[in-house]
Amino acid sequence: MTSTLRRWAGFLMMLAAFAFAGTASAQLSTQGGGACADCGVVKSVRLVEKKGGSSGVGAVAGGVLGGVVGHQFGSGRGNTAMTIAGAAGGAYAGNEIEKNKNKKKYWSVSVKMDNGRTHTYSYSNKPEFRQGDRVKALDGRLALVAQ
Repeated sequence: MTSTLRRWAGFLMMLAAFAFAGTASAQLSTQGGGACADCGVVKSVRLVEKKGGSSGVGAVAGGVLGGVVGHQFGSGRGNTAMTIAGAAGGAYAGNEIEKNKNKKKYWSVSVKMDNGRTHTYSYSNKPEFRQGDRVKALDGRLALVAQ
């Protein structure tokens, strides 16, 4: 009974260690005098916002809604002009609303590697790196290097 309990405890400790290693931010040391082939210095960290595309649905919906609202104003030729103006304004507004709804934000980290090349890494959340930090590339991600 105790050997089974020890096995389970060892298994759970190993599982916790792997989980912690996978989610914790890695901090590496380059001590030992060897050159680091995947190391570099952070040159910039910036938030990038890309406006999304539009499928035309927003423009059509906005145009219809704007036309209906515009039709409520004026009479005769004025009513027709207001309907056309409302449809045009609604189409433009609907298109812009759709683009804003589809916009994407991400953090871009530019790193000047020790070999002279520059690499850019993207993060969905604000990264912990700052300009001037020493980092190492690991599996397409960055880890701080202990100084």
